[in-house]
Amino acid sequence: EVDIRITGQIFALGQLFFKYSCNHVVLMQCVRLVCISALFNMVFFCFKVCTSRFWFNYRHVANTLSVYRSVKRLGIPDSHIVLMLADDMACNPRNPKPATVFSHKNMELNVYGDDVEVDYRSYEVTVENFLRVLTGRIPPSTPRSKRLLSDDRSNILIYMTGHGGNGFLKFQDSEEITNVELADAFEQMWQKRRYNELLFIIDTCQGASMYERFYSPNIMALASSQVGEDSLSHQPDLGIGVHLMDRYTFYVLEFLEEIHPASQTNMNDLFQVCPKSLCVSTPGHRTDLFQRDPQNVLITDFFGSVRKVEITAETLSLDRDVPGLESKFPEEELATEPLKYAEQLPVAQIIHQKPKQKDWHPPGGFILGLWALIIMVFFKTYGIKHMKHVF
Repeated sequence: EVDIRITGQIFALGQLFFKYSCNHVVLMQCVRLVCISALFNMVFFCFKVCTSRFWFNYRHVANTLSVYRSVKRLGIPDSHIVLMLADDMACNPRNPKPATVFSHKNMELNVYGDDVEVDYRSYEVTVENFLRVLTGRIPPSTPRSKRLLSDDRSNILIYMTGHGGNGFLKFQDSEEITNVELADAFEQMWQKRRYNELLFIIDTCQGASMYERFYSPNIMALASSQVGEDSLSHQPDLGIGVHLMDRYTFYVLEFLEEIHPASQTNMNDLFQVCPKSLCVSTPGHRTDLFQRDPQNVLITDFFGSVRKVEITAETLSLDRDVPGLESKFPEEELATEPLKYAEQLPVAQIIHQKPKQKDWHPPGGFILGLWALIIMVFFKTYGIKHMKHVF
């Protein structure tokens, strides 16, 4: 079976089903075409993780939400994004503007937005949950929104930010994930065919140490700082008393704002967005595990979702009368009863219809007996001589 995840194709197939519900041959041909088309579509997924809590780490939440906004702008839907936020800065009592998170001191762009979908919040952001989402080892009761539903056709972007050191990244100041654990998780993903190509970006102190132990194929990694260097913050704001972003992510997002779905910008351009003169730290990248030349890898191969449409010269007849239909499906097997859905009135007419009056039915024995009891009690109490006062 082919897992069809393209909403537009499913919707079109549904329309054909209702229009040609009696034509089984046409329906099966449509299903076949949609399935073949789905096989050649690349699927894009994003996994955004902010591992820091507390108000003074405001910038880490802003980093993650800014990348989240950029990939959504370039076409990746929320159904293909897993977002982990260790703290909710938008609802923090110290936030002078509730329900907002800003990534620039001009306070014009609210990266929290009105449609943000956070999949893992607060104490759900743990090393265990992070590794389970990557490897797919999660309980069956976990909803689809909290799963990374990738396969061997998927290009995955993994972005992480927080506080780290040489070979580790802290989760909420209570636990750590090491570069060995991360490398082994990616190897499990490769063995289980959970990705085609993977882009790993980390903005943390000594970030390059997190990709030193990678050994799985088709992985490209970027980091904001080398071993022994700190990743510095950017955009201080006196109104809220903290920095709004980190330097590396700030310049990466400034670069992404110039990208559009048809852009031909490649990964080599991304490597150069934050030189040491701007970042103060020394950004690093690793491409030896990646099979393709970074110059031939478009930014939209990971940060966007561009559907590849194939044009075919073959024609498909959608006429109701298909030769040979009666011979393949006996007359008694063909659907003769019309669909109930097709018989319904349009919604506007249904809404404005007057309620149908109920037919009159004579009262039952219980009602008649009740009235007889009331009359008997009345006559026993007042008698006939008091009837003149009633009428």
